[in-house]
Amino acid sequence: MSVSLDDTDRHLLSLLQTNARESVATLARRLGVARTTIVARIARLERNGVVAGYGVRLGKAVQAASVRAYCSISVRPKTGIAVINALARLPEVEEVSAVSGAFDYLILLRCDDTEQLDALLDQIGLIEGVNVTQTSVVLSRKIDRRGAVA
Repeated sequence: MSVSLDDTDRHLLSLLQTNARESVATLARRLGVARTTIVARIARLERNGVVAGYGVRLGKAVQAASVRAYCSISVRPKTGIAVINALARLPEVEEVSAVSGAFDYLILLRCDDTEQLDALLDQIGLIEGVNVTQTSVVLSRKIDRRGAVA
């Protein structure tokens, strides 16, 4: 389904990405439209699948107290689904993306400290089907366009 978005929709989505808990009245005021217009637009965006849900973004205090890493893994043939299912059970796994290139998946990890990360990487390496891993620890984030709240 192709969904047509106008400038107001795009601006509304940007505001919701920054703070999904913003009041309808504040959104309406910032966009210069009626509150009923905002309610109707949000309902349409949800109904059409443009807005798939709302979640929690961790603040800078939690981010600063965390060790984040990207772990690339290659898996043996026909084991991808089992590996993904095993990774889904690990709460430190924030995201798994299928990628092209030398590896099959790129995993974003968040741990409390390097010792936890080390143990987690050992655990990932022991998952049946995981062939090779390569990990890069995030030292600092230089650009973040996901609209994290300060």
